[in-house]
Amino acid sequence: MQGPSGAGGTVTPEGVALDLEHATVGSRGIAYLLDLLAMGSLLLLFGLAESIFGVSGFVPGWLGLALLLLFVFAVLFGYPIGFETFWRGRTPGKAALGLRVVTTEGAPVGFRHATVRAVVGLVELLPTMGVPAMVSSLLNGRGQRLGDLAAGTVVLRVRRGSRAPVAHAFAPPAGLEDYTARLDVSALGSADYATVRETLLRLGDLAPGARREVTEVVADALLGRVAPPPPAGVPAEVWLVCVAAAVQRRRPATTAGPAADPTPPAPSGREHGRSGAASGPTATPDDSASIPPPAARTGDVEVPDDGFRPPQ
Repeated sequence: MQGPSGAGGTVTPEGVALDLEHATVGSRGIAYLLDLLAMGSLLLLFGLAESIFGVSGFVPGWLGLALLLLFVFAVLFGYPIGFETFWRGRTPGKAALGLRVVTTEGAPVGFRHATVRAVVGLVELLPTMGVPAMVSSLLNGRGQRLGDLAAGTVVLRVRRGSRAPVAHAFAPPAGLEDYTARLDVSALGSADYATVRETLLRLGDLAPGARREVTEVVADALLGRVAPPPPAGVPAEVWLVCVAAAVQRRRPATTAGPAADPTPPAPSGREHGRSGAASGPTATPDDSASIPPPAARTGDVEVPDDGFRPPQ
């Protein structure tokens, strides 16, 4: 399968390129300094408290030193690991700069990822003034430091001021309204619909060859559980739009929702190797790319010689 363009992009296991902005060295450096300032403040407060109690005689000297070493360890490791694990990849410094740590597949980080980043970071950041981390970030297409490479993570810039997500409405393609109304999709579950929906919403990120191949794979997986079969000559992409529209008609409260906009998007002008037009999924301003309307009229499309072939 032909991969999506973009050398430094984040690609899901399904081969879909995500439009995510990687954090720069400058923003990551400022976020780390803010976290370092917070950790230093905690250590300073603990040191002052220990001095007060030590001078007063409440805490023996050996116990105070042991508590200080334990607290330093807890701050250096507990601060980044705890925040990144329980705050979905953010620390106070990263949150202030609008940054978040995720896996290279775009999933939330866990305890293991955060621990590896913290352990490697203790070596590449503090003792060396962050020089190895800066060099690694500048040479890496995703801006990953050594800790990110070891943990399989990447730091992203979270978009701010974006509008709330809106449900997507899939309208039946032109000329296939009657066929869509007769579709029996009762055998499809929520996971099947989610696969169809995400596939259609991410088609604009794929090259034409990969776009056709992805839709054919998904359509072949669902063909035996949807009746009646598609008319001869209908491309896989168009048939998936019919399936999505039929599922939304059957379960409007859980798939389309009251916020869905039934207005089809305008053509994006991007060439996909097919002629004709039809109503496609509605894109929101938060989507990385609008989904160009697929060809729908069977007389206007060019059926490939291989791949998805509806029953004759």
